[in-house]
Amino acid sequence: MSAEKELHFRHACKIVLKLVTEHIISDLEKKSKKKNRSVWVRKWIARRQHFGASDILLKELALEDPNSFKNHLRMSSDLFETLLQHVTPSIEKQNTTMRDALPARLKLQITLRYLGSGDSFASLQYLYRVPKCTISKFLPEVCDSIYSVLENYIKVPNTQEEWDDIKKGFSNRWNFPGCGGALDGKHVVLRAPFHSGSNFYNYKGSFSIILFALVDDQYCFKYIDVGSNGRASDGGIFSKSSLKNAVENNLLNMPPNTIFVADDAFPLKDYLLKPYSHHGPLTIKERVFNYRLSRARRIVENAFGILVSRFRIFEKPIALSPEKADNIVKTTCVLHNWLRMNSSSYLNRGCVDEEDHENGVIIDGTWRKEIRGLGLPDLTSASESNNYTKNASNIRNNLADWFMGDGAVPWQMNMLNLKK
Repeated sequence: MSAEKELHFRHACKIVLKLVTEHIISDLEKKSKKKNRSVWVRKWIARRQHFGASDILLKELALEDPNSFKNHLRMSSDLFETLLQHVTPSIEKQNTTMRDALPARLKLQITLRYLGSGDSFASLQYLYRVPKCTISKFLPEVCDSIYSVLENYIKVPNTQEEWDDIKKGFSNRWNFPGCGGALDGKHVVLRAPFHSGSNFYNYKGSFSIILFALVDDQYCFKYIDVGSNGRASDGGIFSKSSLKNAVENNLLNMPPNTIFVADDAFPLKDYLLKPYSHHGPLTIKERVFNYRLSRARRIVENAFGILVSRFRIFEKPIALSPEKADNIVKTTCVLHNWLRMNSSSYLNRGCVDEEDHENGVIIDGTWRKEIRGLGLPDLTSASESNNYTKNASNIRNNLADWFMGDGAVPWQMNMLNLKK
């Protein structure tokens, strides 16, 4: 086609599109006048079915550009349809004489876009042609429904077989025997809640709630505790958690000698190992232990990083009440696990940190580059974290000895820039 013909063709297309649009708008206005409803709806909102993202853009992406669809809603169209089937019974409402109810599909699309992008309700209003006040009402309900239908994807192991599977994964993949999971906590930053005083005000000068989690060898959350105010510490959150109570009262059927790994902010216990303190010079044995523990513990840091890179709602302060923010955090965590288990591309190559053993360096996962803004800040250390029993100290020392002997891996000295 010549340049002149192409120019005429584009001009003709614009004219046709304009005529079709004017015809649709005219037809809708006539229908609206016939119905003569007493409830006023803005005209551009009333044209949702003809120009909204749900009925136009997302249908095009699902058919023509699956990768863009996945980028928009953080999941493939097939997984979206599966999730939609699960949540529809609890989020779909009946039409009334005053107005038609929003379809379950539309409500789920808006919710997933909000979680995945962190877009404001005002921005979503214009994209999907749904009033922001309406979005604010149904979004918590949709999040509740998602968590309800998927909650079994976040489950603390309760049999020896389940614990043994996780321990085997940590031993084979991360060379840390007996490990039943990695613990850590993060701040989820909020806009200053109304009438909150200093309850949610943290040491970084912002308002936050805390996400405390146990992560398995596959980057999945096995336990989450959400909602503690931002003034708490890692060790403080753990000491009050239902997980600590369950472990210490033998309610989880954990096999003997099962341990968790954590950073220096946590207390050293018989079942919870942390690094040797850096307050003084470390021996080679202590340095090797710290490296091996950090290698196993890095999985929880990567799990949080993946969560933020996939759900950009965490990149800036969440403009919701602490109660609704709790709901958001729980929903993203369960979606993370569900997608991790059902999407082969959720963790693509290079997404998480890797080690170059030959050159003795850690290669950052792509999530570190993808995260913009706040992310999930670290918590503070707890004063009680330096108190521990002699038995806990012996367990750590014995494992450190093993890492220097039969349990040594060929590259550990190289990763620490030490000669064998």
